[in-house]
Amino acid sequence: MTATDSALTGLAQGWCALSLLHGRIEAHIERALQSAHDLSVREYSLLDVLSRQHDGPGGHLQMKQVADAVVLSQSATTRLVTRLEDRGLLSRYICDTDRRGIYTDVSEAGLALLAQARPTNDRALREALASAAADPELAPLVEALENMHRRPAAAPGA
Repeated sequence: MTATDSALTGLAQGWCALSLLHGRIEAHIERALQSAHDLSVREYSLLDVLSRQHDGPGGHLQMKQVADAVVLSQSATTRLVTRLEDRGLLSRYICDTDRRGIYTDVSEAGLALLAQARPTNDRALREALASAAADPELAPLVEALENMHRRPAAAPGA
């Protein structure tokens, strides 16, 4: 085996650990959100992303931006938006300046559900990270996440 093979193997093992950590966290949050609020992780993420929009120039996200933010294809995002719209948690309307554009806003019911679900999401995330920190394979990743959160943000252009 060459040094390059060894480095790639280490990188692949790191990627597997990261994937495992993500899966465990997502599954734990999914169970918590489903049982307490009848929301999936993706639905929660979509409501969260859309709740951060604002009126005015650049305030509304295009569907591609929303899809990228919730890590879904555009078609899957559209289906998710439709599902939440059917539940009365979102509404869609045509853009005033570009008739081809469709905006999506979180309804009052959606904002209320998001506010109720946020503590559940945060608690489940903390629980999943605490559990992962006890696993020697995942502990360094949890530590890296915690350090990222503590580190001051870099100045723009730095």
